[in-house]
Amino acid sequence: MIPVRAAPRLLRHLVARISGVALLALSAMSPAIAGQTKMDKKLNAAVLAGELPGLHATIAEFRGARLTEVYFKGEDETWGRPLGSVQHGPETLHDLRSVTKSIVGLLYGIALEDGLVPPVTAPLLAQFPAYADLAGDPLRDQITVEHALTLSMGATWNENLPYSDPRNSEIAMERAPDRYRFVLEQPMEAAPGSKWTYSGGAVALIGKLIADGVGMPIDDFAKARLFDPLGITRFEWIAGADGVPSVASGLRLTANDLTKIGNMIDNNGVADGQIIVPAAWLDASFTSRAEVGGGVRYGYLWYIFGSEERPVIFAAGNGGQRLTVQPSVDLVVTSFAGNYNQPDAWHIPLRVMRDFVVPDVTQRLKK
Repeated sequence: MIPVRAAPRLLRHLVARISGVALLALSAMSPAIAGQTKMDKKLNAAVLAGELPGLHATIAEFRGARLTEVYFKGEDETWGRPLGSVQHGPETLHDLRSVTKSIVGLLYGIALEDGLVPPVTAPLLAQFPAYADLAGDPLRDQITVEHALTLSMGATWNENLPYSDPRNSEIAMERAPDRYRFVLEQPMEAAPGSKWTYSGGAVALIGKLIADGVGMPIDDFAKARLFDPLGITRFEWIAGADGVPSVASGLRLTANDLTKIGNMIDNNGVADGQIIVPAAWLDASFTSRAEVGGGVRYGYLWYIFGSEERPVIFAAGNGGQRLTVQPSVDLVVTSFAGNYNQPDAWHIPLRVMRDFVVPDVTQRLKK
């Protein structure tokens, strides 16, 4: 099945708008939270009133306290296949769509710490010796692993076209006899590192480096080194026609389990006293390395906005999927929604953050 995702031009509009929202720059401690919260009630009322169409789930945690955990019934799908009306709950697996890319970024850091994948400064094409015939282009030869991690390879790639259009680069890659050759042979249109271009192809190369380096499929590696240590026991990772798990959009998790990943990031890569992702890799991943637009930057497969001293980090996926982490104030927010391929899908996670999470925390800190 071909993945269906929102066009990157919509994502750029999304991040440009959300970057203008003031989140939290607070230093006071949050009081203990027990039982149903006012935010739970407000979110339920808003969904009932039709103010948050398509919202499937929201979890927010502030300084280790759960502010809200709510689930709703709604139309859903899995990688473009309709599921009908689903009553979402704590055990419901949900498409992450392009949030998957950011999870792959974490996996690269884990494999790098083990010495199983090349350093980010390594020439990219050299890691794919089967395609040595593509060498010789003065720009292509300059591409490094880091350029793939930052979606700034400089190669021609167009996912602005509808995903029903065979000219869409993602669709063309899925239909190509060899997806990796297809990505690597694209004509160069800019110097590597000079231009951010949304590219599932760049992430496909990163996924291949991980799988080859660790000697197992990426979903098995994720289970052993990320999911199991975090207590994530159920997940799905949908594969393309070639049987390879889609590293661009195929992962499905529960809202609780995606929140566990956010909490691990917020705790500098540690969970239950165990280092899951090296802190140095998180620092590198959340360092601005490319400009997306509207004040939003890009690190290693993660979006960043806000100041360098107090950054807000987020992963975004088609339909309204979002994981937001603000380490400076220990805030983690997960939102799932079913507004796939809708141009205004970004409104829902933004409204959850702007109209419910931020006011709730601000009010608590004033008490």
